[in-house]
Amino acid sequence: MPARIAAPSNIGRYRVLSSEGHDENPYLHRMIRQSLIIMLLFAHSAFGQSALRDSLERIAKDARGSVGISLFYTADGKQLSFHGKDHFPMQSVFKFPLALKILHDVDEGSFGLDQLVHIDEQDWVKGTWSPLRDSCKGKTVNIPLREIIRYTVSASDNNGCDILFRLAGGPVSVDQFIHEKGVRDIAVVATEAEMARSWGVQYKNWCTPEAMTALLRLFMEGKMISRASTQLLMQFLAETTTGPRRIKGLLPASMTVAHKTGTSGTNEEGLTAATNDVGIITLADGSHLIISVFVKDAHANEATREAVIARIAATATRPRI
Repeated sequence: MPARIAAPSNIGRYRVLSSEGHDENPYLHRMIRQSLIIMLLFAHSAFGQSALRDSLERIAKDARGSVGISLFYTADGKQLSFHGKDHFPMQSVFKFPLALKILHDVDEGSFGLDQLVHIDEQDWVKGTWSPLRDSCKGKTVNIPLREIIRYTVSASDNNGCDILFRLAGGPVSVDQFIHEKGVRDIAVVATEAEMARSWGVQYKNWCTPEAMTALLRLFMEGKMISRASTQLLMQFLAETTTGPRRIKGLLPASMTVAHKTGTSGTNEEGLTAATNDVGIITLADGSHLIISVFVKDAHANEATREAVIARIAATATRPRI
């Protein structure tokens, strides 16, 4: 009587039988079942990644420009990248690496957080975004370094940014510091004042989405600055007031988002060079999603560009790939 194979109703009941109807090889039986389970899980994961990429690609089209996305899920180490190696102008996102450099200098003893920084009335640049200048009424003041960092990160203050650049030794020092930490695809070469002088300069301050996600990951893991400085900067990022309709736009209020935005102007042709948001989202299970979204050279209006970022973040925080 020839050997027969029982037709499975599910994986758990799959059996290889001898001519007498007994299990022929229990080890083979386990190996077959485990192999089938692994194949199904791999196929499910691959399908999930593909579905997420397809969703993000459809959303990105609405920006009518170039959209770069990089995601990293800390719970399982899975990553997703969409135009993640392309160059995107950072605009004020570069205030995050600047803050890392200043806080590194604080850790090294070069500065103190409570150290007063003297700012002459003539140092304030008018006609640029600066809640710090406005709070000081444009007068000569002495301000604690901690406050300048807070305004620069949380309020994206342009005067505060360039004051920090002077303390840090200029953009070249920030650029070198980031590269020494192993993140190469970030270029910091110009201050806010220098970017304001010419439309094209902003493109010299660039990064790839993957590089920014890598920098955020190093920061979150405590590999960039001291624990105390990491906690302080995380607080300032979580207190960011700019871009409420971007990463945070469609997320539940219960989700903490520590993030940094960047925004350019719009030229006479209706093209906006940069609408960006990068950060760390605390998910419902306590794990984190590191997300970097850059929108470059877009023709869509501001509401649409910001909605693209919000929809990308909301889609990425659904059940993980």
